[in-house]
Amino acid sequence: MKQSKLDRVLAYVAWAVIIVWTLAIVVIDVEANENTNVSGDNTIISGGYTSSSSTTYESGSSSNTTSTATTNNTSNIKSFPPTATSSPAVSGIDVCNLGHSLGVQSSFIGLSSSGNHTDETCERIKLARELATVHQMKVAGIAILCQDPRVFSAMEAAGTPCPFEGQIGSDATRLWSKYDILRPDYEEYKLRIEMKEKIQAEQVMYDTGR
Repeated sequence: MKQSKLDRVLAYVAWAVIIVWTLAIVVIDVEANENTNVSGDNTIISGGYTSSSSTTYESGSSSNTTSTATTNNTSNIKSFPPTATSSPAVSGIDVCNLGHSLGVQSSFIGLSSSGNHTDETCERIKLARELATVHQMKVAGIAILCQDPRVFSAMEAAGTPCPFEGQIGSDATRLWSKYDILRPDYEEYKLRIEMKEKIQAEQVMYDTGR
């Protein structure tokens, strides 16, 4: 399902709130434990063992043996369990739905999230390829690619206008000029027309001024 611009804006705002809230938690936790190790847990294992024995012989001599063993083990764990994983790899897979993920971790809480978005340009390319190569409908394939303003402008600049309701060539050019508001690049087209008119007006003023 395609997301509207409002949904995307709300999603960005939600992410910003989550990140700011998490950073605030991390800062508070660090300040509260300024003189302690907040990056992990320390475990100390200590123990002692003492053994003594005494032997007396018949002649009156004796032998005393004392042994002491002490063991101290200290371990320092500095890593937190991961809270987020990367999105599934799509390398080599012909898909237009791309995944993304995000995760943050503090000393006592972690947040992670994931989602996906659809690449419309990728969809147009796949549809155009399907029509042109499988169904031998090249004009229909070009018409789909022409929905992209960049492709529309490039086709016009090359002198091969995009199809207009079954018309191609000069007929398509005439119809696009008549119904220019239907152009995918209408805003850019208006700017180009205004710029051309301005340059032409300046040229006329320059010529008449001479």
